[in-house]
Amino acid sequence: MVLQRTARLRKPGARGVPIMSDDLCYASATELLAAFRRGELSPLEVLEAQIARRDAVNSEINALAFTFDEEALAAARKAEQAYTQGTARALEGLTCAIKDETYIAGQVTTNGSLLLRDAVATTTDPVPERLLAAGAIVHQRTCTPEFSVASYTWSRLWGVTRNPWNREYTPGGSTGGGAASLAAGMTTLSNGTDIGGSIRIPASQCGLVGFKASYGRVPEIFPYNIDPYCHHGVLARNVPDLALAYDCVAGPHLCDIASQLPRESAVEPVQDLCGVTLGYSLDLGFYELDACVRSNTLDTLARLADAGATLIEVDIQLGDWVIEMARTHQGFLMGTMLRQNYGAPEQAEQLCDYTRWHLEHTGDVTPEQVRWANERANHIWAQLGPVLAKVDGFICPTVASPEIAADFDYSRDQCVISGKPVDANKGWFLTYPFNAVGRCPVLSMPTGFSARGVPTGMQLVGSPYRDRQLMALAAACERALPRWFGVDRRPALG
Repeated sequence: MVLQRTARLRKPGARGVPIMSDDLCYASATELLAAFRRGELSPLEVLEAQIARRDAVNSEINALAFTFDEEALAAARKAEQAYTQGTARALEGLTCAIKDETYIAGQVTTNGSLLLRDAVATTTDPVPERLLAAGAIVHQRTCTPEFSVASYTWSRLWGVTRNPWNREYTPGGSTGGGAASLAAGMTTLSNGTDIGGSIRIPASQCGLVGFKASYGRVPEIFPYNIDPYCHHGVLARNVPDLALAYDCVAGPHLCDIASQLPRESAVEPVQDLCGVTLGYSLDLGFYELDACVRSNTLDTLARLADAGATLIEVDIQLGDWVIEMARTHQGFLMGTMLRQNYGAPEQAEQLCDYTRWHLEHTGDVTPEQVRWANERANHIWAQLGPVLAKVDGFICPTVASPEIAADFDYSRDQCVISGKPVDANKGWFLTYPFNAVGRCPVLSMPTGFSARGVPTGMQLVGSPYRDRQLMALAAACERALPRWFGVDRRPALG
């Protein structure tokens, strides 16, 4: 993409904010940084374009909880000076949306709950701390379901967040607001968190790339850092942008004992897919899939084979017990914390229906159940580990059915895929088996669209702690596939 200054237009009634070409709103982070360094473009121009884009389209998708225009514009002006003075940092002047569960000192962080509508953070989480230290500009906070206990995004506090590609459907969750704002061109990067797929599901739903790093690679705060299912990460519109942000947030941090790993050494780029071997499973042995997910995954695999990859179908045999395993684990750690802090009878009336359901169905967990769940996680690794020892990466779909209504509620609604009812809470995405083997990095990337225009995606799974190697492989896969966010391929908004 060639970035050029364009004539500034005014949108009547939009506070006099100049509107610029949407190309700036969809430009990649790497393209923008190169243009900033050459003096061909300024961070202020990009931010103004994204603010104007937000004013034009956010009312259609409701992706944002808070905006910080004045602070962001001031930061963009400082970023301009940094480029002029030669002191620009790694992410200088790039915008990054932050999820409304991630703490930044002095900012309200509601977790999508009426109970926390005025809760001001007193500390900053490691990921936004490092993004800000690298020069990123936090210009908005993004909507999340209450306490991130759903894989769609709506709450009584913020309302329904909708998919930019088709507003009838969900952008996924729990990082749904971040994914929707990225797909809509309102930000260049977004953070996210993932305890069962909350980065990868929205990435798939919105045509993005989302990365669950190996456990311990990206630092987290207590108590999330003691949970190997739980990960903090980033979403972007392409793999190089994702790798750029990952390099800024990964690495040891004093607040997180699990993050005390040596920094990864640089890896050689994967120039092409010749000589690359990829294993795959369409359903992991038990998931029901929409026909579009199956066909889009197969079409993508065929493209990768045409580009030189050797494909091996793998007999992974999981079962419905995976759902109970994830529910047990979440009940033991996150469920206990939520019940202790927000489970009082006088608090219940302010909770969303699905949150009350979650608290009721992740009740007291016995030591025997915890042991069983851990044994099941080891059983997943017993099948996946030998596969990863023989292949460069393992592929399966991310979401089993992309056409989940924007206001879907697993506490009351049924989920039917290919004519068969599945678990409404966890039966429509294939992500949480890889939280159970959290030392494996996993990246979700687009594969196509459903008949109603909702994106589909696939997961690319790597060997434990080979995060950079997985991203190098994903970049090679991305180059073999059609460009996703081209001028003629963007959500129809505004």
